[in-house]
Amino acid sequence: MINKIIITGANGFLGTSLSDYFQSAATEIVLLARKPLREKHKNIKWVRWDGETLDRWTATLEGADVLINLAGKSVDCRYTEENKKLIYSSRLRSTNILGEALKQCAKPPALWINASSATIYCASYDKLMTERDGETGSDFSMDVCKQWETEFSKHEIPGVRKIVLRTSIVMGAGGGALQPLQNLVRAGLGRRLGSGDQFFSWIHIRDFCKTIDWMINNKKASGIYNITAPNPLINSKFMEALRTAMHMPLAIAVPERLLRLGAIFIGTEPELVLKSRKVYPKRLLDEGFVFEFPDVRTAVEDLCRTKKTIT
Repeated sequence: MINKIIITGANGFLGTSLSDYFQSAATEIVLLARKPLREKHKNIKWVRWDGETLDRWTATLEGADVLINLAGKSVDCRYTEENKKLIYSSRLRSTNILGEALKQCAKPPALWINASSATIYCASYDKLMTERDGETGSDFSMDVCKQWETEFSKHEIPGVRKIVLRTSIVMGAGGGALQPLQNLVRAGLGRRLGSGDQFFSWIHIRDFCKTIDWMINNKKASGIYNITAPNPLINSKFMEALRTAMHMPLAIAVPERLLRLGAIFIGTEPELVLKSRKVYPKRLLDEGFVFEFPDVRTAVEDLCRTKKTIT
């Protein structure tokens, strides 16, 4: 039984999924968020924080088993200059203020897990991007991740184990990236997106939660981990698997120019589906983590027949 878990960015899909997953395995779960959250269980409570200043929320860190920082403005938006600034500042400031708060703790959390993203790696159509051999570049998305990880690395607190999550696209029945892709299939537009040759790195939400559970219990786990299923595949093959799971075999392709135009109208960036992500979880596999859903077909079949994200 875990004594206490602290989750920031707790009102998002990943934070909500983690609190549901650990509800029966933790004595206390504290959700740090700017806006009030519904406390669904007696052992889950909401505490207000702004992600920028030291305040009363810092007391909740004392004696916790694990702090999981997921705070940051969603990248599912148009990359205007204003949004870019918010994407940077929401990640860097929250990570910095947590580091400062931990330094003031008499008994800081034993484990600090900080989010990052698998989009830190360059686009790849051939090379598998591992934690050791992955190549990073300097565009906006990659630079955000690099600065985020650099900020995290600045804070060294004695006795605190630290882990970075380079998470790929997370798919869940109640959230994440799957729902908009299902909407495309329902509209008959799910043959492929763009060329269809770009690689798609993904992970089932239950495996995402299980990696966090594994990290908490595996005291030797530290450093950077790719949080992704071990079998990335090209977009056209992923869409084929999704159509099969949804029993909708017929669809037409969506050309890149139409995706770019559509992204403007729905307020997002085409990079989210067009960038080729070929990321591999080498450290997880080498250190003994076992995926429940390593194959995309079983993953989407499970999610398409499940209404609840976490069981």
